[in-house]
Amino acid sequence: MSEGAGFFSRLANLWKGFVSLWISDIEKEHPEIAYENAINSMIEKYSKLKKATAAIIRRREEVSERLGSQSKELAQVTADLATAVETNQDDLAVLLIQKKNILEKEVTELKADLETASKDAEAAKASLVTVQGEIKKLKAEKDNMLAKMASAQARIRINDQLEGLSVDAEVKALDNVREHIKNTIAQANLGAELKSTNLDDRLASLRQQSGDVTAKQQLAELKAASAAKKASQKTM
Repeated sequence: MSEGAGFFSRLANLWKGFVSLWISDIEKEHPEIAYENAINSMIEKYSKLKKATAAIIRRREEVSERLGSQSKELAQVTADLATAVETNQDDLAVLLIQKKNILEKEVTELKADLETASKDAEAAKASLVTVQGEIKKLKAEKDNMLAKMASAQARIRINDQLEGLSVDAEVKALDNVREHIKNTIAQANLGAELKSTNLDDRLASLRQQSGDVTAKQQLAELKAASAAKKASQKTM
């Protein structure tokens, strides 16, 4: 083989490998295709086996017919030989003996051929029945497995839908709301804290406290003056 021919041969084998892998992937995604291919292949083999079996049966019938014909001829030659011997026709008897010996050999061989042909026919028929049974089993397996596949796919779809109905998304949405509320409260608290540390506010508060102290002192002075006045009036 030339180098060029070898290259193209390797290229063809590589392409076949790619095609085989591609078909294998398709069959995994579509198992019904794999089952159909297997069933069709077995049906094709069954058809070829059926033709071969028919040929074997035909040969058995042909051997059987030949055996029947030769057996009849042997019986006739045997009878003719007996007559030739009784009538002292020795020359004819010698010929008949020779013919009888040939026919006996042929009959023996035909019997052996018929036995072999019969066994072959029975084996071929048994193989036909076996292949036919395998085809039926494969068809039943196809229906069963595809039904299981459909059920599994339905369960997967339901599980996916149930996962889609989970509360994770809603909880996450609420978490965002909670976080926003907390941030808003923190901002409000921060405003109050900043207000308490404001100097102007503190000064206003201080002045209010000073006013309160002054008013209390004035009240005390008024009460003292009132008390002194009452005391002086009693002594008069």
